[in-house]
Amino acid sequence: MSQPAYYIGVDVGTGSVRAGLVKTDGTIVASFTEDTTTWRDQEDHRIFEQSTNEIWAGMCKAIKACLKEAKVQPSEVKGIGFDATCSLAVADQNGEPVVVTKGDQLGQNGDRNIILWADHRAEREAELINSTGSAVLDYVGGTMSLEMEIPKTLWLKRNMKPELFKRSQFFDLPDFLTYRATGYNRRSCCSVACKCSYVPTKGGWQPDFFKKIGLEEFVENEFSQLGKEEVLTAGMPVGNGLSKKAAEETGLLEGTPVGSGVIDAYAGWLGTVAARYNVQGKLSDVIPSLDESRHRLAAVAGTSTCHIVQSPEGVFVNGVWGPYKDVVFPGWWMNEGGQSSTGQLIDFMITTHPAYPRLKELAQQRNTNIHEVLHDELERLRVEKKAENLTELTKDLHFYPDLHGNRSPLADPRMTGSIVGLQLDSGLNDLARKFNVTLEAIALQTRHIVDQMNAKGHSIRSIYMSGGQAKNIMLMQLFADTCNMPVVLPQSSGAAVVLGAAMLGRFAAEAQGNEAKLAKEKRGQALWEIMVEMTPPGTMVEPAASLKEKKLLEAKYKIFLEAIDIQRRWRKEVEEAAR
Repeated sequence: MSQPAYYIGVDVGTGSVRAGLVKTDGTIVASFTEDTTTWRDQEDHRIFEQSTNEIWAGMCKAIKACLKEAKVQPSEVKGIGFDATCSLAVADQNGEPVVVTKGDQLGQNGDRNIILWADHRAEREAELINSTGSAVLDYVGGTMSLEMEIPKTLWLKRNMKPELFKRSQFFDLPDFLTYRATGYNRRSCCSVACKCSYVPTKGGWQPDFFKKIGLEEFVENEFSQLGKEEVLTAGMPVGNGLSKKAAEETGLLEGTPVGSGVIDAYAGWLGTVAARYNVQGKLSDVIPSLDESRHRLAAVAGTSTCHIVQSPEGVFVNGVWGPYKDVVFPGWWMNEGGQSSTGQLIDFMITTHPAYPRLKELAQQRNTNIHEVLHDELERLRVEKKAENLTELTKDLHFYPDLHGNRSPLADPRMTGSIVGLQLDSGLNDLARKFNVTLEAIALQTRHIVDQMNAKGHSIRSIYMSGGQAKNIMLMQLFADTCNMPVVLPQSSGAAVVLGAAMLGRFAAEAQGNEAKLAKEKRGQALWEIMVEMTPPGTMVEPAASLKEKKLLEAKYKIFLEAIDIQRRWRKEVEEAAR
């Protein structure tokens, strides 16, 4: 009787690290989550920092907890894969963490060594980069975001002592984890192409670009600080697997295969888009092909939301990151749209409202969550006002949602939020209405991103959700109605990303020692077959808006687009007046 095979997926999100123990068929037999710390600066709202030491310790704790819960032996774990937020991790040449906090300790060894993806300190550096006109910009939608790694690295150079900067290594966080796990400094194409200005179609690193922005030392040292060794596609084995030290720390066996990691949103793509789906309780018998993947947008929704789609050719979309070649499947291209604040935005709009204490009180009394109370309140108001639907209930309230800038498709970090239709009301009714238009605004912005992608050459026909927002059926129906396409929900909203990471571990296990036989052009099909086998069926939410609601949503979308034009025009008028 053969020994059962398990794979571990590690997902490092914005607020926690999670490990999942997964069977070959995709069943998650155990999972464990450990919260992580994000340090903020009370005098600078742009600052978000974390620690690789804390993340690694939390990950080790989570893996051991999974093995214990499932009573699985380390020898039964055949591979491990990592995903993480696209955050900048800094270490010295020995792999020890280097402080990224401004002040006297900047560049010294110490725990706070991650500039989180949400950190916006590098605005001036991004402006400089975007003024270069470099071909690098063509592959990030025409404008490089200040959330990417090269603006943040340039900020560190400008603020760190030269000798300390020179001894530092700079990683996108998924690559730091595989480095820490194996001792091999191999970068993933997902990380370096999507966040670090590596262009696979132009030979990789672009010396002229780095010289032009003031990072000429990277050219002089042959990009050793960014990773000059071979760049790997998703799931390819890293080195000889887990190092002896990492094996002792995780409770696994030395040499356990480690798959090249991906950014968390791409793990969400891996864990969702190969799913079959249930329609009215019946499972579709169509097995999705690799070609079908280009019609399926993965929306990975948590604190922020990323929108990822694959295509056989490169599609250039202004304000949408990419196209990136080879970042998951060799020979295929990916585009990534994004909303910088979605789950965070919903929380902010609720918790800053004067009626929030009353909302919490009611949720406690009814033994339910605050979202259910708000939904009940909206339904009561809808009946009271004789409105056909919630869109009609809030037809005169309009919210533009870019409280943390716009990532896609405007690529404008200076965009802010606005609300029109305010009344002299601070009660629960008002909070419920604002909750509804917040969800509405997130859905309208999702349509804006999808529309821009399709207008430039994509053919997106459905949205595959993952992350916490997939639990919000009200929001999912809004997505389907607003974008006029089906939305497929994963079997477990919180499991898709960690499942995608586990798929990388399985691919590494099957590829370890067989890299030469697994020709590059066959890797994509091999990974796709793993995805199909391991992805549980999803549930389809189809568009269901009445003709009246469709008209209202179209009007709301037109107003949403006008709000962008108005804000930009007002900004220009004020800037001209202030000169």
